[in-house]
Order: sequence, then structure tokens, then C-alpha cells
Amino acid sequence: MADVRDLRIVVIGAGMGGLGTALAFAKKGFKHIDVYETASNLGFVGAGIQMPPNVVRVLDRLGCWEEIYADSTSVKGTSIRQGSTNAELSHVDMPDIEEKYGFPHCTGHRSSLAGGLYNGCKKESAIKFHFSTALVKVNSFMPKPSLTLKPRDGEEFTVEADLVLASDGIKSVTRTQMLAELGTESQEEDTGQAAYRIMLNRADMANDPEMLALLDSDDVVRWVGERRHIIAYPVSNKQIYNLSSAQPDTNFAATTNATYTTKGSKAAMLKVYEDFCPLVQRMLNLVPDGEVCEWKLRVHKPLVTWVHGSVALVGDACHPTLPHLSQGAAMAIEDGAVLAEIVSKIPADKMHDPETMNKSLKVYELLRKPHCSALVDLAAHSGRILHLGAGKAKEERDREFKQNGKTGSVPDKWASPDVQKMIYSNDCVKEADENYKRLFATL
Repeated sequence: MADVRDLRIVVIGAGMGGLGTALAFAKKGFKHIDVYETASNLGFVGAGIQMPPNVVRVLDRLGCWEEIYADSTSVKGTSIRQGSTNAELSHVDMPDIEEKYGFPHCTGHRSSLAGGLYNGCKKESAIKFHFSTALVKVNSFMPKPSLTLKPRDGEEFTVEADLVLASDGIKSVTRTQMLAELGTESQEEDTGQAAYRIMLNRADMANDPEMLALLDSDDVVRWVGERRHIIAYPVSNKQIYNLSSAQPDTNFAATTNATYTTKGSKAAMLKVYEDFCPLVQRMLNLVPDGEVCEWKLRVHKPLVTWVHGSVALVGDACHPTLPHLSQGAAMAIEDGAVLAEIVSKIPADKMHDPETMNKSLKVYELLRKPHCSALVDLAAHSGRILHLGAGKAKEERDREFKQNGKTGSVPDKWASPDVQKMIYSNDCVKEADENYKRLFATL
């Protein structure tokens, strides 16, 4: 008897979006899920990550939240400070996030989130991982997608699938070929920003009471200055303090690797933040020489489509974002959950019908593209507001900061109650379940 769960699913990329997509399909009962990843393992660079309620809701459904939550910090507030003086511009209390939205807002180690998803995947016999295997080419997008892949130490081979979900990042091979086949191309945008990502150990901070107070708090702290800011919070059961910055990328190396990262200069980093307060200076000085990494922050202009034939793009492959809203990984994981919900609704007698598959993937795009595009735009807007220099606009921003969110709005949109309500209350899986038939009928 035909069963849509017998479809052969291929996932390209084992980042947050790829792992979440594979696990979501397995949890919906799909039996054949192959994940191809260029890297030899899940070697996530050490960095913190925020897990807001909208993605925690998905992780809970996937059965992996308990493990991830074990060493996370539940955020109870945010302190926004003037970088040069450490003076608090605003303090927004967030004690009732879980009460409002059903799930907490947490900070954690990136490897804990990836590890929790990966461990969830390993419990599913339907999921098979193929590491050290790169996508070379998409041979066809329809009726059945065909891919050429190459193991690092082996010969190229071809795979045919019923559905390909490409979570292969901002430099997506799938996206490039998809758009070329449609007679267009992706237009990448250089944001002019770069980021340092820093992790400080408790032992290194132990003799500094001001630093320990930060590490032992449940607050996210942001120090803002002209064209620059630093956001910081505890991770790993408060054994590590994570700092992530955003600044002009004038110090960025001309040649970078495939992930837009490069070894940075500690002296250059200290120069960028030389007018920030002594507390920030002391933390930056704890970074060992030779261990400064800088990321170039890039996005691309909105795509004409995320879908072609029986192939769909996921996460950064279709909606890369600046980090100022802390929604990048969340959106990618949500994408996978929505795709699994939608594809599971395809009638068994239509499971091999290319038109039905394509229309179902178009429903995914209709559900996700407006939402994700709005968040990408909001993250960029928030960055511009945070990086204002001296002048009337900054004075107005700081007056609004002093209201501490009591008006329902905060210039730092990550901390703004109205924005939180819009994002955190969104149940993407429920929305897909309730709107699939209606949207499918419009196509």
C-alpha cells in the first residue's frame, strides 16, 4: 500500500537547518532520509547561541529540548549599555517569557544545540549521515531530483531522490544552480560588517568581581557604540561567557575561506574597541593571542523563489540574516519542521506526482518567505539603530531606551516586547497544519 512516508528524502548540509530538517521528517514517520555533509564531522566553532521560545517550541516537539536545556541559561532580562562608559541605557526585564509563550528564552553553547539535534537524529534509524561528502552538481530538479556527490577520498557518484532539501548555507551550491536554471542569480550583499566571537572561561574571570557578576547573571548584555556593539551572555551552565561583536569589516583579510572566516589580529580587535569601557577592555584582553577569529557578515537580496521542481532551499541558503535579532538558527530549524509537516500531508496516491510535490513545496515558501523576510529586514534595521553615532537620532533612541520597554517598544528590537510577541507566539508547525489545504488550493 502506498505511503507518503516511503518517499526518499535527501538533505544537503548538517548544520542547524539540516539536522532539524532530518529529525523533523523522521519524527513524522518518514523512513528514508540521507544527510550529506561536506565536513568530516559536526565540528561547530565554539560560540554561544540564543534559543528563543519559537524555536524551543519546535525542539520540544522534536524530543531533544531536555538535553539541550540541561546546560542552558534561561534569560530573565537584558541590559543595554553605552559602550564607552558602561552606563545602562535600558534594562528590560523578561521574567515571564515562559509564562507568556509557553517556553523559555535561553542562551547556550552552539555545540549543545547541534549535539542535541544530532543525538536526536542518531536515535532515528531512518536517518543516515554521509560525512566528508560534497554536493558537486544538481543534475535535475524534476520529476525526481538527481545529484552528483563526491566523497573527499572517493569517486563521484549519483543519487536520485523524491525530494531534496538544501540546507547548504549562504554559499549554497543548490541555490546557485537552481537560480541559473531559472535564468537568474543570487545577488549577495556585503553588509560592511564583521564579527568577533569570543568565549571566556570562568577560571579566567574568577579574580574580577565585575566579570563574575556578568557570568553569574541571567541577563543578556549589549554594549553599543557608533557602528559597533558587543552582545554577551553566559553559556554552559555559566562556566563560559560568550561575547559576539559587530563592527565595520575594515580589518578583515582580503582572502577568506569558504565560510567567510579568518584569523583576526588581537591588536586590531583592541583598536576597534579602544574607546569602550574598562570592563570590556579587560574581557577582550583575556583573549589569547592567535585565537581571535573574525567572521564576515553577509546576506543576499531576497530570492525570486526558494523552490524548483522537487527541491527546496532551507535556512541560510534562502534567507541569511544579520545576527542582531538572534533568529538565524531558529528560522532554519523552523523551516525544516514546516517542510516535514507539509510533505506529510501529501496524499499517498499523489506522492510521486511532480506537480503535487512542487505545489506542496510552494506552500512551504508561502508560509515561510514573508515571515523570514520580515525578520531579516528587522535584524538589519535593529543593527542600524544600535550603531548610531552622535546626533538627534541617537538622542531620540536613547530617550526611548530609558523607557525600559514600558511603552511596548525598545530600539534594540531583540528586546522589544512588541517584536517578541510577534516572533515568540508564532507556532510555525500549527500554522502549516491549519493552512496547507487552503494555500495548496490557491496554486
